[in-house]
Amino acid sequence: MVTIDTPASLESFRRFIIYSTCKSYAPRSYLDDFEVFAEREESSGSVYVEAADKVTLKKIRDITFVNARDVLGIIYNSKSGNTSLRWRQIKRNHGKVSGEASANSLTNLAESGVLTLDWVENYLKKKSEETKTSEVTS
Repeated sequence: MVTIDTPASLESFRRFIIYSTCKSYAPRSYLDDFEVFAEREESSGSVYVEAADKVTLKKIRDITFVNARDVLGIIYNSKSGNTSLRWRQIKRNHGKVSGEASANSLTNLAESGVLTLDWVENYLKKKSEETKTSEVTS
């Protein structure tokens, strides 16, 4: 598990949710629309969008697609229970992602643009240094 605490745009976190839940079967028009978000019931790893204006569009498999405006926050919990992330609005479409992520989620976070290559490189460098330090003290 990796602790995440990084600034992120609403669009990059929206893409992360789609990559993590329904990319293979979401309608193309939904993938391209920055106001369409995926939500999922709590029974199978919850995804919830908190917004000032939200309308349900369509349910496909276990995902409910919603059109949301003025998004204040998004809560994402993976089906496996290994990832728990929150996006919170700071100003308009800019916010902060915090929580715990699995290795699989790290890939999706990087692919969607939530995490930058610099962030990943710094994290790996830090982990490498921690490993060296623990080997020396053992």
